[in-house]
Amino acid sequence: MQKGKVIFIDSIHPILADRLSAAGFECSFQTKTSFEDLVPHLFDAIGIVIRSRFTVDKEFLKHCPGLQFIARSGSGLENIDTVRCEELNIRLYNSPEGNKNAVAEHALGMLLNLMNRINKADQEVRNGLWLREDNRGEELDGKTVGIIGYGNNGAAFAKKLSGFDIKLMAYDKYKTGFGNHFVQECTLEAIQQQADVLSFHIPQNNETKGYFDENFLDCMQKRFYLLNLSRGKIVSTKALVSGLQSGKIKGAGLDVLEFEQKSFESFFEQDLPQEFAYLIAQNNVCLTPHIGGWTTESYVALSSVLADKILADFCD
Repeated sequence: MQKGKVIFIDSIHPILADRLSAAGFECSFQTKTSFEDLVPHLFDAIGIVIRSRFTVDKEFLKHCPGLQFIARSGSGLENIDTVRCEELNIRLYNSPEGNKNAVAEHALGMLLNLMNRINKADQEVRNGLWLREDNRGEELDGKTVGIIGYGNNGAAFAKKLSGFDIKLMAYDKYKTGFGNHFVQECTLEAIQQQADVLSFHIPQNNETKGYFDENFLDCMQKRFYLLNLSRGKIVSTKALVSGLQSGKIKGAGLDVLEFEQKSFESFFEQDLPQEFAYLIAQNNVCLTPHIGGWTTESYVALSSVLADKILADFCD
């Protein structure tokens, strides 16, 4: 029996469409369609599948009178008006479980890269320089790592760190009772006082934009490494540059940047500020293009998780 039309607005692994089709849904692929041309297709859709191509706001939702669910491949819901969806009884699905391992491994790779100066040393060797003392590394063992946000990604990163002889502290404003023999649940102030490494794993919303700012930097008591694999706007680039220039931030691993746009591919088409020029000139800054959760395995898992959730609700 036909269960209704689901529109795929962004390209994701085909396993989701395959499983929905097998369950009786009609899958319509509009992954290259402009918003104007998409509108006529939305009228009778019961579900849409997105990543980040469009913002699903009140104006968008006006064209979807029969919408029952939105499936967002990935973790963040910042491009969806969640309040309006709740008012309209539209179910929201995301799949942070699908790429949490990929994000955790990427974070660990970035951290070890920074502490052992791997990118810097690699480039020097390629340029005919053999500078051993200039590239003396720093060991992670014995350090204190502070994780901000203990959801899927934060917890997965903690698991990857469990093989190191470190003190691991975690703070989550909305979650308690997660401490164990390895992870110490603590206050934000405790992390700011003790951390040698600071890693962000929190969603982007009005409360978290610019979360790491000059005031946060001032509260950090030790020199530290900073990692951001959550959302770019959580870390103020101005504050980050200030910390790098003063030496308080020993190095930064950034998979996300404050200046990202909806279309990642158009990143360099904008006028980028001087702070970005500073970042790319530093050999103690590791930058990747929002690929922390972008592995061969997570590509499949993100869609599989969405399929599990949708089918559990609609195919009982």
